[in-house]
Amino acid sequence: MKNWIKVASAAAIGIALSASAANAAWEKVVVATEGAYPPFNMVDENGKLIGFDVDFANKLCETAKIECEIVAQDWDGMIPGLLAKKYDAIIAQMSITEERKRSIDFTNYYSNTPAVFVGKDTMKIEAYKDGEVMEDALDGMVIGVQRSTTHANFLEDNFPNIEIRMYGTQDEALLDLTAGRVDATLADSGTLDDWLKSDAAKGYGFVSNQFAPSEWFGDGAGIGIRQEDQDLKEILNKALAEMLANGSYDELNKKYFPAINLHPN
Repeated sequence: MKNWIKVASAAAIGIALSASAANAAWEKVVVATEGAYPPFNMVDENGKLIGFDVDFANKLCETAKIECEIVAQDWDGMIPGLLAKKYDAIIAQMSITEERKRSIDFTNYYSNTPAVFVGKDTMKIEAYKDGEVMEDALDGMVIGVQRSTTHANFLEDNFPNIEIRMYGTQDEALLDLTAGRVDATLADSGTLDDWLKSDAAKGYGFVSNQFAPSEWFGDGAGIGIRQEDQDLKEILNKALAEMLANGSYDELNKKYFPAINLHPN
């Protein structure tokens, strides 16, 4: 019995030392976010990065007891920048998809909001109904979408009879929507809900149901990391679990999205 206790104690000490070593190896983590996807990530009038993703990243690092530096990165260069080691992690509402997992890895998901179409509030779009894509629902329309996103993939894969206009940011798509250059835009319901509260959105609204088939939209948004950084993945997953357990995640959720549960169980 004593020998087993010694073995168990040694194993426990080894695990503790391993965790400590992992944390020591990551005293600082550089995190990239887009800065152009409000209210998840954006830049204020002083040029400072703000938003849910920024607050979440800072709280995550605080919980993990590591220093956090947050930098802005254009969406198109997000994964290449990670692989080039410009930063260590991506916290920018990046959906966990099989295609992306071929080049990077992800932590457990930290938010999961469905997609929705926004257009003139007199419109009605049924592009996804009862678990099926309605292929002809958008025929003849011009739809704006941010490029290199799951929303763009969904449109390209399913609607051959529409014109898809790609934009570098979601804000650009919304500007063309209000200018009448596109009929509707498809994006994350959280960021579109925030835009609909602005003066620019008068006369616009959600014009479809909210949907998130995993074939296109993955399993929620995770923190992107390099595949070889499994020790960092362990640290961040542990900190995320602690935030969910102690209520600090829920506080951020309610601050930015009082009517939306970003982390459904």
